[in-house]
Amino acid sequence: MSRYNPAMRNADAVHELDRDLRAIFDARMQSLVVHGASGHANTPVASVAVVDTLTVAHLRACAARVDAWHTRGLATPLILTADEFARSLDAFPFEFGAILADHVVVSGRDPFAGLSVDPADLRRACEVQARSHLLHLREAYIETTDDGDDVAALVMRSAAPLAALLKNVSHLGHAPVADRVLLRVCELNPSGTISADEANRLFPDYLRAVEQLVDALDQWRAE
Repeated sequence: MSRYNPAMRNADAVHELDRDLRAIFDARMQSLVVHGASGHANTPVASVAVVDTLTVAHLRACAARVDAWHTRGLATPLILTADEFARSLDAFPFEFGAILADHVVVSGRDPFAGLSVDPADLRRACEVQARSHLLHLREAYIETTDDGDDVAALVMRSAAPLAALLKNVSHLGHAPVADRVLLRVCELNPSGTISADEANRLFPDYLRAVEQLVDALDQWRAE
């Protein structure tokens, strides 16, 4: 288990956050961890506080300090009761899995020791994300009225969500391989361009590739 140290970025602000939270929660405060601590220097430091109980009065006391935390380069802390994180792993496998993979304890015990994300929950979350992407593509295409410029704009708008989907899919063991058409769309993110003619040629294959990805995720099973 690693602990936050003075060499890490915003160390003074993080320890001040810890003192503030312990003043608010007193003995109800169990642990404070930061995650993504190796991120970009301009990114606010993200943290999770684990407490025994959480009331509106506690939230109000945090609200009174949040501006000072932001000024010092800290993100608003995620505050959870002791069993909430473990019970939420199946609902937020990617978000909370990232915290499990990259967190440093500031104070208290490691609240995530022994926890892991079930691969079945990862697969289910990927399928939900992929099916949502597919449904939105179909709906948005209808709304373009088959206008080439609007189809091009649709493909461009969909690039970032698609890239996020494929990144999540890559976390699955023996993950479905991304189709070349999907990779072509991802190349448009964040600053690419596409003509109306190319968009009209690309979209049918793009839609078909997403349909195939959904089918693959539906059939995927962890070894």
